[in-house]
Order: sequence, then structure tokens, then C-alpha cells
Amino acid sequence: MSLPLHFLRPAAQGFAVGLLLAVAGCGVSSEPDSAVVSPPAQGAMTTEALVRNESVAADASMAKRSIRPAPMAGFAPEMAAPGYRDEQREQYQALADNPIHSVAEAPVSTFSADVDTGAYANVRRLLNQGRLPPEGAVRLEEMVNYFPYDYALPTDGSPFGVTTELAPSPWNSHTRLLRIGIKASDRAVAELAPANLVFLVDVSGSMDRREGLPLVKSTVKLLVDQLREQDRVSLVVYAGDSRVVLEPTSGREKAKIRTAIDQLTAGGSTAGASGIELAYQMAQQAFIAKGINRILLATDGDFNVGISDFDSLKQMAVDKRKTGVSLTTLGFGVDNYNEHLMEQLADAGDGNYAYIDNLREARKVLVDQLGSTLAVVAKNVKLQVEFNPAQVSEYRLLGYENRALKREDFSNDKVDAGEIGAGHTVTALYEIVPKGEKGWLEQLRYGKSESAASVATGELAMLRVRYQLPEGGNSRLIERPIAGASIGKASDDLRFAAAVAAFSQQLKDGRYTGDFNMKDTEALARGARGDDRFGLRAEFVQLVELAQSLRTTSASNSESHKGEYN
Repeated sequence: MSLPLHFLRPAAQGFAVGLLLAVAGCGVSSEPDSAVVSPPAQGAMTTEALVRNESVAADASMAKRSIRPAPMAGFAPEMAAPGYRDEQREQYQALADNPIHSVAEAPVSTFSADVDTGAYANVRRLLNQGRLPPEGAVRLEEMVNYFPYDYALPTDGSPFGVTTELAPSPWNSHTRLLRIGIKASDRAVAELAPANLVFLVDVSGSMDRREGLPLVKSTVKLLVDQLREQDRVSLVVYAGDSRVVLEPTSGREKAKIRTAIDQLTAGGSTAGASGIELAYQMAQQAFIAKGINRILLATDGDFNVGISDFDSLKQMAVDKRKTGVSLTTLGFGVDNYNEHLMEQLADAGDGNYAYIDNLREARKVLVDQLGSTLAVVAKNVKLQVEFNPAQVSEYRLLGYENRALKREDFSNDKVDAGEIGAGHTVTALYEIVPKGEKGWLEQLRYGKSESAASVATGELAMLRVRYQLPEGGNSRLIERPIAGASIGKASDDLRFAAAVAAFSQQLKDGRYTGDFNMKDTEALARGARGDDRFGLRAEFVQLVELAQSLRTTSASNSESHKGEYN
């Protein structure tokens, strides 16, 4: 039985001490220590050196914030206490899980590709802070797609290869897991087209924290190290208003670019919309035909001056992408983080979304996976699966709730879908009920009879992938039948992806995972780590262990509070 999710609040005693210290004029920082130490990854020496280089500035920033004057008379303590954490200001999109479908009634499932990974890093940040994530923070497909998988590369001239695998579900003996994998060929940085990049940095007051501007500056410097002579970089900042800090500059002038970054300081309100408009102007000024033209927005998304409503900001990104400039969002910050806006802006701007919770994640996104982040190999990528009613009675798509498309959208090139970058992998999981097995739905008395569609009795389903080349033109189609007799022992990749999918569901309501609990998930993931080159899978096992502890503590606190009223 699933336990209710609760945020872990600071202990009452700790909060009282914070208030007393605030009244005395020497408040203390309430930032919790990280409960999980990430294992070192390849290139960790470089990352550690960068952390040391920025530590003085970061420590100075924290010292400035940790000592504040006592609250003035007439002001409520909760407004002035330095230990107060406004957790409820974080904004997430509430999405219901995909429904279960009867193949006899709805045999076709259609959705857009998604290569975003921000949800995983954000969930990691929350768990390391000692908080179970809100349900809206857990997007299953982004959790699964955070990890690399060993998929087949393209061999037929298409921009990506397609892989399928079928195996028993670890949490339901009556169902199977169907995994669909897409893998694009990687490109070395030297092979990328010339890049016109605009760094758009939020320098408002809400970024005046260690997880804000100091981390942004270190992150941007990582990308500066990768720049080539043919690349162009601009730097735009915004707070109460927006301004250009660095005009388009060649990538060979790294010292000049770093100097501009070092001079950034935080303070003021957040006029995000004007910053985005100015960034697009700079991108057009230095536009490179047949090159990479991209804005990288680094912010907590807490816009409060000018255009700040969600729909207007999203429409701005939709309109501007038609100019050939894409928008990638890099999320930073805590407490006031607007994750909903960051994810949707990247989607609307034909870019990708990542959350940067530490410098190691910054290196992963902007160094190890720079080709994926910047270079698009296919756009408007859509997937469609048609299930054979002779083989499958029911199915549900795990994740991709905000990427669902109508069946008729699949062949309509005017309907926007996701982009896939060089080296990107996309994983989709379906849980299916084979014909004759017990499913989730009650049988209909007057059900539809099986039609001639089941003549290909050996096929479980037909997979279709439609995409456009980066330069546009008519979409192209890949079709791949999925054999029903292909079920076998699951690979390490599928078992690990299943563990991540199980964990994502358990962090929410766990309605479909039954008696399969987090301890089972931990064991499944631990046994499927395989060749864990960067230590990411080992880190995931640690996060599952941490979530188990937080869930137990949360449940214990709930029971103790109940007892106070009995």
C-alpha cells in the first residue's frame, strides 16, 4: 500500500533557534547538507579544479547572506527570519498519469520524442536536501532518459537507429514491458557547425545564492572552454531591466569572455521577458546561416517584472523559433524555482531543458554531451505504436504525459514535436497485457469482435517513427514491426530503465507497481548497473536508498502527529 507523500520540514527546535538568532541579529543559514555524495565521473579532476577556483566567490556570497540584521519592529518574523524556506514557491505542472487503453478500442498510441533530463537532476536535488519531491516534479520519461543506454546506431543513412526489446514486467506477473530505444550518432565538438551562442543570464536578487549566480558563472565557463575560433558568443543579462554585457565575440577570445562573466553580480527584480527579447535580437545580429544558432537561458524562472504570465512567455518562444534560433533552458536555484516554466519554454523554443544542481551536472550537459545539447540531427520527431489486438489486449505508456499527440498529428508536418541532438538517446516504455492475461480493465459484454487486422498474428505491434531533417522539408518515415515471440530475459539496460520507471511511479502514488516497493527497486537497479562508466547508476541506487529513509521518516512523523489529536 502506498504511503502519502509529504515534504520534510525543518525540525521545530531548529526553526526556533533560527528565529532567536535572527532577533539577536546574527541569523544562520538553514541550507541542509547534501545527504548523497556523487561518485566521481570521468573528468572529475577538471571539475574539482573548477570548483576550487569558484569556492572563494561562492563562500563570500554565502557569508554575505548568512548574517543579516534583526527584523524591524512591525514586520512579521516569518517575513524576515533568515532560516525561513519558502518551499511552496517552487512551481510544477500537475499531470495525471497516462490512462490504460484497450487495444480493441484504441490500438494506436502517438507521442512526441523528448530528450529533456531536467526532472532527474531536480529530483536528485530535492532528495539530497532531505525532501521527497512533489508529484509534479517527477516526469518519468526524463528520469529514464537521464541515463545512457547501449542502443544500435543507424546503419541505413537515417539520423538515428531504432531498437526494441520485450521482457516480463518486474512489478506485475501478468504484464510485459516493451522498450523502444532511439540512438543518434554522436559528433565530436570539432565536427559541429559554427555556433552562434547567446548566454542569457538571470542576475536578479533571487539568484544571489550559492546555487544561483556563482554556479551559473562556473557552468558558463565550462562551455567557454569548448569554444572554437569560428564560434561566436554574446552575453545578455537581466534583472530589473536587460542589457548586453558582451557583443558577439569570437571563441578564440576566451579571456575576454571569462572577464565579462566574472564581472556579473546579482540584485534587483526579474524582467525575464525583456531579457529573452534582447537575447533573440543578439542571436539575429550574429546569425550564422547553416550554423548552430541558440540561446542558453540560465535562470530560476522566477519572472516578476514585465511579461510574466506563462502563456505569453511560451508563445514568445514559439514565435521566435521560426527565425531559426532555438532556446535551451538551464535551471538553477532552490525554493522559488519555476520548473514548469523552464521545461515548457525549452519545448516551445525547439531546445532542451536541463537542471544544474552541481558542477558535475554542468559538465555532463555542456562538456560530455555538448554535441547533444547544441547540434540537432532530426526535428519534429514523433513516435507511433499500433498494437495488434490478436496479441495485446491492453497497454499504457509510461511517462510522456505532456508529449501526447493526436493520431492524426503523426502525419501532419505542421504539428511541432521534439528535436533529437547528436548522440542523444530516447527511451520509451509501454506496459502491455498479452492476450489472455489478466489486465486492468473489466471485460465488455458487448465488446468489438476481432477484425482482419490480426492477420499478422506473429506481430505484437508496428512501430512508426516520423522525423524531419534539420533543414526542413517533408517528413520521413521509419516503420519497424515488433515480433510477439521476441520476449526473453531482460537486458541490463531494460532492467535498469524498469527500475527508474518503478522509482518514478513510487515517488508518486505507485498505483500500478502494486507490492513492488522501493527496496525491490533498489535491488533491481543494483543488479543492473552493468558497465557504469560515469557512476550514474550507482548514484541512482543511493538516491533510492535515501528516498526509502525519507519515506519512512515522513510516515513516522505523520503517525506521531495523528497521535497528538487522539
